[in-house]
Amino acid sequence: MKKIEARNIYKKFQNLEVLKGIDLEVNEGEVIAVIGPSGGGKSTLLRCLNKLETIEKGTIIIDGETLAKETANGAEYASPEDTRRIVCKMGMVFQQFNLFPHMTVLENLIEAPVQVQKRNKEEVIKEAEALLEKVGLSEKRDVYPRKLSGGQQQRVAIARALAMKPAIMLFDEPTSALDPTKVGEVLEVIRELAQKGMTMLIVTHEMNFAKDVSNRIFYMDQGEIYEDGTPEQIFEHPQRELTRHFIMRTKLMEEIITSKDFDFIAIRNNIDQFGKKYLLSPKSVHNMQVVFEELCVQTLLPYQGEAPHLQFKIEYSDKTNSTQIRIAYSGKAFELEEDMDMISFALLKNATTSINTALTENGENEFILDIK
Repeated sequence: MKKIEARNIYKKFQNLEVLKGIDLEVNEGEVIAVIGPSGGGKSTLLRCLNKLETIEKGTIIIDGETLAKETANGAEYASPEDTRRIVCKMGMVFQQFNLFPHMTVLENLIEAPVQVQKRNKEEVIKEAEALLEKVGLSEKRDVYPRKLSGGQQQRVAIARALAMKPAIMLFDEPTSALDPTKVGEVLEVIRELAQKGMTMLIVTHEMNFAKDVSNRIFYMDQGEIYEDGTPEQIFEHPQRELTRHFIMRTKLMEEIITSKDFDFIAIRNNIDQFGKKYLLSPKSVHNMQVVFEELCVQTLLPYQGEAPHLQFKIEYSDKTNSTQIRIAYSGKAFELEEDMDMISFALLKNATTSINTALTENGENEFILDIK
């Protein structure tokens, strides 16, 4: 079943045409990441799909029901009553958290189901408590938003959207307002929703996340869905010029270690060549070498047994002039301060601006390190 159909969508603000004849289909259970440069129309597209913005022209069908249809005089919307019902099929999570500051976390979750959907309050409270447990915030049910971190507030915002029992979730840059150390906890909640089959459309600038979690990628540019394909097609074999240019702005290097007798010198040389290719500073290249040697070789590899599996990935973005290393590994989770040699840990801290942990889609442990 198609959850979202949009045909020939046009949207403009005054004389600026932002969406130029968009056509798209989102099938049940699909997770679609929407990527592309700022100003390409990504956020406007999501806001048009749930009528936060009205379209000038086109047809929008949500979960089999027509929200807007194209006529000779432009887009004609369903009746106000039908529009409210159709729009309630979609949960929306924004860049900013938009929680009610005068309500507790629990009150934020139950407000719309009780007041808009007219559901039984006691039943809604039980469901809200279950959602808070799902996003790891049960102990915060009676706390006000100002007492929460940005990552916690965004997780509450996701739970609040889910409390309406939507058929579709729309995410508009859900991590862009977060401290980098809090991004992982929000992405993990979205990843779990994807694994459970929730239909989602996600505008994101997190390229690794887009690759990991989505079934399809929309690359948007200049008000159009310029290219539509699988993550492999878009990131590894983009067909069109603007897509290739955008993808090439993010540079990747990946090494997989599957033997204790791996070629240490070859990987060191590859890191050095990667740095030279993209004109990284000698300090950054040195810091990448430190992460590889102290964390991969000295700390993680000795615990990998006779059949190790370590994935070492460097990602450099010239858009933000930043370098990130991701190391995925099988086996036990490491607490660096406890499990790492004191000198190695000091060197690692000196080479990075942040160190975070996560789980990959395959359930492996992962370190995410931002390089100085």
